[in-house]
Amino acid sequence: MKRLEGRVALITAAGSGMGKASAERFAREGAHVVVSDLDAAAAKAVADTITAAGGAATAVGLDVSDMDQLRGVLDDIGREHGVLHVLFNHAGIPGASGVDMSQDEWTRTVDINQRSAFYATSYALPLLRKADGKGSIIFTASVSGVVGSPFSPLYSMTKGGIVLFMKSLAIRLGPEGIRSNAILPAMIGTPMLSEFFGRDPGADITDLMESYKSNVPLGRMAGPEEVASVAAFLASDDASWVTGVALPVDGGFLAK
Repeated sequence: MKRLEGRVALITAAGSGMGKASAERFAREGAHVVVSDLDAAAAKAVADTITAAGGAATAVGLDVSDMDQLRGVLDDIGREHGVLHVLFNHAGIPGASGVDMSQDEWTRTVDINQRSAFYATSYALPLLRKADGKGSIIFTASVSGVVGSPFSPLYSMTKGGIVLFMKSLAIRLGPEGIRSNAILPAMIGTPMLSEFFGRDPGADITDLMESYKSNVPLGRMAGPEEVASVAAFLASDDASWVTGVALPVDGGFLAK
């Protein structure tokens, strides 16, 4: 079943982890995927894998904290395709832990986790409005965007802001047929997971992961493809009546 046949999707940070799995899933569902990543070589590798499997993809190097680059990517999509059906604002970083950090660290985290999603959405809107009521904006937030994170208050702040931005867009853009939803992952096996738990010097990553996993009712870490399947649902007509939703993909973490 190709639920995204004939549609164009842009995914940020799609060179690895959940972004990569989502790019590959969207392509299998029939979308032309614009695979963007800070690591241009990683983006190209994902796009090459997609095309080798018979899918359609374009690779682009993109620093989401650079507004000129963001606008340029959307301008290129407009020239090439004339429309955008799915914008998946996936890019994000853990940021520094605690509250003792430099202003540069604070700014970089906010730029990547919040500002990029705001302006990518702003720049994409003219193309999403051409999607004939099929426009879908998806954000990667976090369970830490709805419950506090003792490890990283800044991360919670940025992801909590994304959740409310998503809800506001759902209200504002719903009358135009553009849906807006967020995915709230918990413990997903990606390269960022070790970075998240290993920010403090001397941190025992294994111990911290096991402690976190003990709070997940399903008792295990998820794979990137388990987030990708949810993203594909939100992008498709199967979710045509779903907007304004912060959807946990967390093994039951938030059920407690």
